[in-house]
This record gives sequence, structure tokens and C-alpha cells, in this order.
Amino acid sequence: MEIQPDSQQLLRLPADCSIGGIRLVYDLICKALSVQQKLELDCSAVDKADVSAVQLLLSTAKTARHLGNRVSLTAVSEVLRSAIARAGVSSRSMPDSHSAQPAEIK
Repeated sequence: MEIQPDSQQLLRLPADCSIGGIRLVYDLICKALSVQQKLELDCSAVDKADVSAVQLLLSTAKTARHLGNRVSLTAVSEVLRSAIARAGVSSRSMPDSHSAQPAEIK
């Protein structure tokens, strides 16, 4: 997991986005949102996810909107897609995304 400086901040999420590792992810996202107006979350490495990851991503989207920022997801792993589906989150709240084209969280 790393933050890369650029006009759009890139944050690679760690492999463990389950309840056991979500606090670290939360801290990284909060730090990035506080200094960046556009944040891209690379979800390609996520191989462990549960409803806590889904809740954090939904909360991140809401917080970003409140701050006037934009958050996008790229390369959403199958594990994370599955967690989103199991949580019953609509695609409108948490859109599908593609590795080449980030999907903005609205």
C-alpha cells in the first residue's frame, strides 16, 4: 500500500481489507482525503475483504462528497466485488469499475 504524489493521488489498498486490517486503511484514506481533492483507490491487491471494507468505501464516498472531493476506484478485485455484492450494496452507491477506467463513487 502506497501513496503516490501526482495531481490525482493514488492509494493502493492492502491485501487485507477485512475487519482485522481496516484501521490502517481508514487512517491512510483519511490522511489522503485531507490533502487531496482527487483520490484514486487501487483495489487490485485486495484479497481479503468483508463488510467493514464496504462500509469504509461507502463512508469515504460520502465524506469526499461532503468535502467537495472526488474518489474513484480502479482495478476492483474479485474478492472485493464479492464483498460488495454480499453486502447488498447497489451499483449506484458503489459502481463497478475497470482496471483501465476508474469508476467514480457517487
